[in-house]
Amino acid sequence: MLVQDTALIFGRYLRQTLRSKFAMLFGVLMPLLYLLFFGPLLTDLPLGGGGSSWQVLVPGLLLQLGLFGAAFAGFMIIVEKNLGVVERMRVTPVSRLALLLGRVLRDTAVFVFQAVLLVLAAVVMGLRAPVAGILIGFAFVALLTVSLASLSYALAMRSTSPQAFGPTVNALTMPSMLLSGLMLPMSLAPGWLDALSHVMPFRYLVDAMRDAYVGSYATASMAYGVLVAVGLTGIAVTVGTRVFREAGA
Repeated sequence: MLVQDTALIFGRYLRQTLRSKFAMLFGVLMPLLYLLFFGPLLTDLPLGGGGSSWQVLVPGLLLQLGLFGAAFAGFMIIVEKNLGVVERMRVTPVSRLALLLGRVLRDTAVFVFQAVLLVLAAVVMGLRAPVAGILIGFAFVALLTVSLASLSYALAMRSTSPQAFGPTVNALTMPSMLLSGLMLPMSLAPGWLDALSHVMPFRYLVDAMRDAYVGSYATASMAYGVLVAVGLTGIAVTVGTRVFREAGA
């Protein structure tokens, strides 16, 4: 029942997304601009660690794609609440967990697709990375999307308007990006800033992805990244499911 309900919700929202191909491609625009105009500036700079500047930058851009895209996914719930869609769903027998998972899996499929496009563009620009490392990177993007989309939908269910939702998400995502070393390794930062960055879970994900992109899989950073990604996903889905059930959505 859960699988069927999830597939039903997933298909519904995926069809909506496919009707707006421009919006689906537009989400990858900002990371692509960073790739095209910021990446070449790093080519000859010593960024620390192994690998080329592209192997440092691209994992961060992939996580940035998931961070900003999934964090704002909840806007759709607010729109649906205002249109009465959520109210109509409350009277259906569909599993409340499926109502969350269907949406989240749609978001995950979209952002992984965008991540593939970004990596292909990066390869053209000069990225060289093992296939296994690239696939591991996609897995991290998928887990991050599931986590943040679940929390975003939960927050949106508690929000009364886009004006309340948007600033809250911005206040959380911007510090997360700056303190996680998505653009440049935090090893380049002063000691106090590097230490502060360790409270950000995304720091562990980007460190793990950068290891994967240079072919280093059995490292402490990889272990921490996997643990944080899986743990965050479990917590986020649990929180999202509880909010959906309490709201009767």
